[in-house]
Amino acid sequence: MVRLVDLFSLLLGAGAVSAYDQDLGFNGAPQAENRTIDEIYKAALAEGGVVTVWHGGDETNQQDTLKHAFEARFPGMTLNITVDVSKYHDGNIDRQLATGGLYVDSIILQTLHDYPRWDSEGALLHYLPLNFYDIHPSFRDLRGAWHGVSIFAWSFVWNKNKVSRGPSEFEDLLRPEYKDKLVLTYPNDDDAVLYAFDLVLQQYGYGWFEKLLAQNPRWVRGTATPATVLSQNSSRSAVTFTSDVGLAPASPLGVGFPTKALFVTWAQRAAILRDAPHLEGAKLLHNYMLSEEYQTLLGSWSVRKDLPAPAGYPALMDIQSTNPTGFDGFMADRARAERLRLFFEDKIGTPQGLSPLKDNI
Repeated sequence: MVRLVDLFSLLLGAGAVSAYDQDLGFNGAPQAENRTIDEIYKAALAEGGVVTVWHGGDETNQQDTLKHAFEARFPGMTLNITVDVSKYHDGNIDRQLATGGLYVDSIILQTLHDYPRWDSEGALLHYLPLNFYDIHPSFRDLRGAWHGVSIFAWSFVWNKNKVSRGPSEFEDLLRPEYKDKLVLTYPNDDDAVLYAFDLVLQQYGYGWFEKLLAQNPRWVRGTATPATVLSQNSSRSAVTFTSDVGLAPASPLGVGFPTKALFVTWAQRAAILRDAPHLEGAKLLHNYMLSEEYQTLLGSWSVRKDLPAPAGYPALMDIQSTNPTGFDGFMADRARAERLRLFFEDKIGTPQGLSPLKDNI
């Protein structure tokens, strides 16, 4: 008969890992950073000068700015960053954690509900970067298991060369001049877009959605795709509300936000995996992403409460028509999100086309 200790050893050798509740271990105190960023940089170089990140997104080049800015600021460091939709990244992280083959250092995803779960499983490093307490309290975990690094906001976006005026409220999307000119991301393909549709329909009712469908919108995959399509001279598409192009986009794009109904904002979360192979590199990256240098480079509201809103915009927390913490609760209720997803799938069909990371749009 195989002894229990031998069986346990065999399971460990096979890479089988069981998650268990960490709470009663009472060892959740965070590491508070007390070094300068240059001292962290020196330690990261000594570690090997590499950091590997999985970042949520729907275009392979969406985080090129972060990669180039980080590597320029810290010569000798290499940021390996892979962009894919968050709903695929999280399952692959689970697979790495389950098999013991972890090679990712930091995860920055839209799937906010994953972070408390990973923390309860003991997968996340409790770490307080240098500017941790400058982050809005609602955008950070109490013990530093995760924190926001950037604000996403779905705005009205339009091409000024194709329409005489952009929408200012969701009712405006029903104007006759927008017929055949709307381009929208499938709400049943992206949870943040699903949340946007949920907010609008709760405000205006199902009749608004029926009228929207009568406008014959073009449905696409990916949240970057609408902005790309409406920017193309060869496309009739001119207006969307399922993209984020920043608060001061280049001409001919215009942006605006509603005041009568809620629009979507949230803080994209970042965490360092506790068993990451490059902990010092990951710490350097997280400190850099929270620096004033990087936060101002993003061209949107900051997750930090001590940094001002971009010129011409009020502070995010002062805007009555958005709730930056609401998306967190939406994502946590997976049963409700699934019911909504299937509801919209029944009305507009399953998402058509290749992944937005592969469709060359």
